[in-house]
Amino acid sequence: MEFFRDPNIDFLSKKWYFIAFSLVFSVAGILSMLFWHGLPLGIDFRGGTLVYVKYSHAPDDNAVRAAMDRAGLHNVRIQRLGAVGGNEILIDLPVQETNEQALDRGRNQIISALQTNAPAGKPDLNNTSALALTSYLMQKDPLHLGTDAQQRYSAIAQAIVNYRDKTKGGVLSSFDELRGVAEPAVLASIQNNFFLSDFGVYQVEIVGPQVGAQLRKQAVLATAYSLAGMLIYLGFRFEWIYGVAAVVTVFHDTLITLGAFSLTNKPISLTVIAAILTLIGYSNNDTIVVFDRIRENLKLMRREKLSDVVNRSINQTLSRTILTAGLTFLTVLALYVFGGEVLHGFSFALVIGILIGTYSSIAIAAPILVAYQDWRSGRNKPPAMVPAGSGGRREKVRAKA
Repeated sequence: MEFFRDPNIDFLSKKWYFIAFSLVFSVAGILSMLFWHGLPLGIDFRGGTLVYVKYSHAPDDNAVRAAMDRAGLHNVRIQRLGAVGGNEILIDLPVQETNEQALDRGRNQIISALQTNAPAGKPDLNNTSALALTSYLMQKDPLHLGTDAQQRYSAIAQAIVNYRDKTKGGVLSSFDELRGVAEPAVLASIQNNFFLSDFGVYQVEIVGPQVGAQLRKQAVLATAYSLAGMLIYLGFRFEWIYGVAAVVTVFHDTLITLGAFSLTNKPISLTVIAAILTLIGYSNNDTIVVFDRIRENLKLMRREKLSDVVNRSINQTLSRTILTAGLTFLTVLALYVFGGEVLHGFSFALVIGILIGTYSSIAIAAPILVAYQDWRSGRNKPPAMVPAGSGGRREKVRAKA
């Protein structure tokens, strides 16, 4: 199957348009990383506390941020989670402790900040654990069970919490919703001594600063090693200029992808780094296909200019490139749309990366070879030697400038 039969597009004549396109997006990303959002590192790399909050209505981000400021919690990041009607937000606190007390402290800070109209002396049923509710029922003993009440009240408390978290999504809107879950005497006691807020904290996560720093270092090293390995392989398999062109191309793809995260202020997590490493391999594979066709055509078109050889090679692989990239793009696009919040950063990086990686294999990688050849000609140096052999035998063919 082919999208194009014998295309004859002069890609190299449009190289200045390609350069302008790349410069616009690269510079925009760099400016965003330097002066706007910076490099939005996720909790995996900078450490902190993540608090997941579920509301009974659509939350107001500005009101939540104002409540955080009033409570003395500054530099807090607020992010919507899930579907639009899910009413869930993620509050990112720059808390640097790693112990169990830090988890409770971060959770309690958020709850206290958001409970702006809480009745004095009454706990919030939407943010009460089964253990705390059991302790309350044991103390009040609304069913008059006496000393043998622990097992019964523990079961009632667990049933209430399960109904709240599993059936009602973590937030009760009214005490009447508990009819049928708890006995009337228990419900009356709870209604008199508890209140219901419009939110519930259902999960807290924490990463310490030392772990985050170590992960940052490992992520940078993994990316650097992959680029170095690619340069060495292509320099050995082809020529060093092929390796340089591939590394420049992948650096271009990575820079634009990171810039997209900065411009959209999406956090960069470990899964995003995994996506970027995947992108490096994908973009490199597509680039090698074009390079290999250039090498083959140099044996058949020895008297042709290198620019003509490169154009012919790109056109010959164009149908394959569109088929492969198109199928991969549709797959990651479906992952981005339907994959959920956990895979959102990973799939977003792949969506951007595949588009840019496919574009750069055509518009950036191959033209670098021609630019290098032109540079050598301008300095009155002999044409670059381009390998034409295969396997272990490396023949040298002079490419005509």
